[in-house]
Amino acid sequence: MRQRPLVRAIRDAIALLRRKRRRRSALAVAAQASPALKALTAAAMALPGLGPAPSHAAPGDLGTFSYGHYTESARDLYGIKSAYKPIQVDSLFGSAHVTLADRWKLDFNFTQDTWGGATPMATAPLAWGGNQYGQTLTGATPYLALTSAYVDADLNPYGPYSSGTLNAIRKDTRLAHTLSTASPETRQQGDLHVTREWDDFALTAGAGASIENDYHSYFGDLGGRWDLNRKLTSLTLGLSYTNDSTYAQLDPGAFSYFSIDAYKNQIKNIPDPNSANVRHILEGTRQDWGTRLGLSQILTKDAFIETGLGFRRSTGYLGNPYKTVEFAFVDPSQTPDTTSLPGVSLYAATTGAVMEKRPEERNQWTWDMRYVQYVEPLDAALHLGYRFYSDDWGIDSHTFDVDWGQPLGGGWTVTPHFRYYSQSEADFYQPYFIYRQAAPLDPVSGKVNANRLPVDAYSSDQRLSGYGAVSGGVTVAKAIGKAITLEAAFEYYSHAGNLKLGGGGEPSYADFGYYQWNAGLKVDLSAPSLFDTGGDEHAHHHHHGGHGGHGGAPAGVMFGHMLHEAGQVMVGYRYMYNLQRGNMLHGSDKASDGQIVANGCGNIQCREASQDMSMHMHMLDLMYAPTDWLNLMLMPQFVSMEMTLRTLDGAPPPSGQHNHTRPTHTTGGVGDIGMYALVKLLDQPGHHVHAGIGISAPTGSVKEKMHGNDLIHYGMQLGSGTWDFKPSLTYLGDAGDWNWGAQLSGTKRLEDKNEVGFTFGDIFQSTAWGGYALTDWLNATVRGVYTLQGSIHGEYNQPHSETGPMDFPNSYGGHYWDVGFGLNANVSSGPFEGNNFAVEWLQPVEDHVNGYQQERRGALSATWSVAF
Repeated sequence: MRQRPLVRAIRDAIALLRRKRRRRSALAVAAQASPALKALTAAAMALPGLGPAPSHAAPGDLGTFSYGHYTESARDLYGIKSAYKPIQVDSLFGSAHVTLADRWKLDFNFTQDTWGGATPMATAPLAWGGNQYGQTLTGATPYLALTSAYVDADLNPYGPYSSGTLNAIRKDTRLAHTLSTASPETRQQGDLHVTREWDDFALTAGAGASIENDYHSYFGDLGGRWDLNRKLTSLTLGLSYTNDSTYAQLDPGAFSYFSIDAYKNQIKNIPDPNSANVRHILEGTRQDWGTRLGLSQILTKDAFIETGLGFRRSTGYLGNPYKTVEFAFVDPSQTPDTTSLPGVSLYAATTGAVMEKRPEERNQWTWDMRYVQYVEPLDAALHLGYRFYSDDWGIDSHTFDVDWGQPLGGGWTVTPHFRYYSQSEADFYQPYFIYRQAAPLDPVSGKVNANRLPVDAYSSDQRLSGYGAVSGGVTVAKAIGKAITLEAAFEYYSHAGNLKLGGGGEPSYADFGYYQWNAGLKVDLSAPSLFDTGGDEHAHHHHHGGHGGHGGAPAGVMFGHMLHEAGQVMVGYRYMYNLQRGNMLHGSDKASDGQIVANGCGNIQCREASQDMSMHMHMLDLMYAPTDWLNLMLMPQFVSMEMTLRTLDGAPPPSGQHNHTRPTHTTGGVGDIGMYALVKLLDQPGHHVHAGIGISAPTGSVKEKMHGNDLIHYGMQLGSGTWDFKPSLTYLGDAGDWNWGAQLSGTKRLEDKNEVGFTFGDIFQSTAWGGYALTDWLNATVRGVYTLQGSIHGEYNQPHSETGPMDFPNSYGGHYWDVGFGLNANVSSGPFEGNNFAVEWLQPVEDHVNGYQQERRGALSATWSVAF
């Protein structure tokens, strides 16, 4: 059976992607306290994860963007190839540390993770899988269904069993995971912190949220820092609170096999309003309170040390609703089988699976210490760390890490790092549980009754087992000019039971590894902008639209401005969101469910249609002007989409085609990367024209799949899968407080089909706008947009769903009319001097769609940029 993993089932797998973003350092405090330590701080801050905490203000504002990819290795399935790919994660991170006013700082962090793939659901003896090991290991029911297995007098497992065939049964003590898989899922997290500083004290307050389909987390924290001994010593105290809610839909296919008795009161059986199915929802809440006391000390001009004690108390539902535990019971009153295998007495064991159950309280203690030494002869920094963890679940762990930050000259820094981790197992952990007693069966369901088990808490989650792990990698950074630093990192991690300190770890069946790589960009927001020329000329320059001195293009217009001085560099961020919701359309007319069922899916009847669909896109704008008439641009992007389906009125019952047991689908990851050149054609007072020539590279995946192995709907793929030509022609004008502009742009597919057999339609768009300067820094715009897009050519050449119009190529494209309302801010003074902000809402006016599509509700665009 296939089962969707909860975030917590792979949260440890992606924790390292986020750990380096969350670690806090007091090195910035050291730099402020002692000018002699600037060399130490500069070298040590290059180490991975060493960033300023909100209460430890950095000497200058900073913006950070990074993308990370994680791939896990396959599990040991004893030569059997799983049908499911291992877990893969794409992670996007952005942060800003800015000065709001004197002694006031603001920190903002945003993380988006999208993952999919197979994760362990349960563990049991390989022998009990019967002859069809392959099905068992990849999620078939023998590990979950109530069935019979065999053991000897010492409870060693035997199998496969076939009475009367001596060579068909054998002792086999190997263990194996049952794997489950899922459609991609996305988590978004954001937090905001504000810091107020005094001469010897700083106070930080913050809050945030982490949101995904089945798990919501809201948190807040308060922290303070007190500087002593002429700022050579610092004391820190932090308090935190987290409230989490689980809303997990249990897989209908698995629901009939495992026992839910332990959580029967928390599981709601909710009829699906869009189908005849019943949704089984487990609801749970938890609360976490935490505190940490820290001490940091500058030892010499070249050495720094910090240590801290932490405590965290968790209460409520602490389990994982997508994990099951295998139980086996051997009735001692039975007569053993002594004939099937000479010399061995075989006993029948009744097996069954139950949802895992963890204690509802957890108290956790930590002690950590970190030492940084600047090595002056090598102009490098050594970073040593140790962390001890203990909780009342029986887990003790040790973490050792070492980093070496080595500047190489020319703006290059290389930082190799190594980490070792070891933990003991939880008191209630076992790969599977076996007892000498009759099985406590429920007389109604016939399943194992979880309320009559010999133990109160139980889990076979390997993350609670005893194991060790080693990881190593390297980070390479390159400073470009005064304001920009590029970073790239790679790391490999190995998890194994035999790496545990003192031995006694989990057997090798649970071993696995993963690798991850990251690419990032840091921008020193306090570096002087090349636009900061001062005087009335500078103010007039911003008054009329920032880059180029003409009317600022609305946020939704791509390639709307140029840099006009050779050597200039611009870094920007662009966010786009659009939403489809409401009526289904055929052409410009509302389509009824009956029409869609009969005509929306070719020669078969449709079962489903979109209830709503949203898209989020995050894009970096990187621009460089090698001359005063040519700009080069690189625009990588990260995309996430979500579609919720509904069952059409009058739809036929499910057939052999894919049936959506979960109505919400999610995809996310790297999109197509754009590479462009903008060429100035005309530049005179009041008028400017430039042409754009661009290519979009097919870096976005077109092989995203749903629950199982069906390709997901065409419109939810992350890219086009083809090389695309993207030309544009832009005109900008201004006179006094008025400004205006127009643009023609398009997308021409350069290939007949992509690797999965189709090509998106070509696009042509025309737009024109007018703007008025409300103040010397704020401009308002109104624009109109016409878009024409062709339908999809070709179709999927791999298995895919065909349950609704979104699965058919002729229901894509059309022509559309929109009107946009925007604001552009070009800041010419104050703490945000040189920064440009813009926002625009695009409101649909009319849709004329190909085939059957859902009407559009609107699109939001927001941009930020700064030039140097």
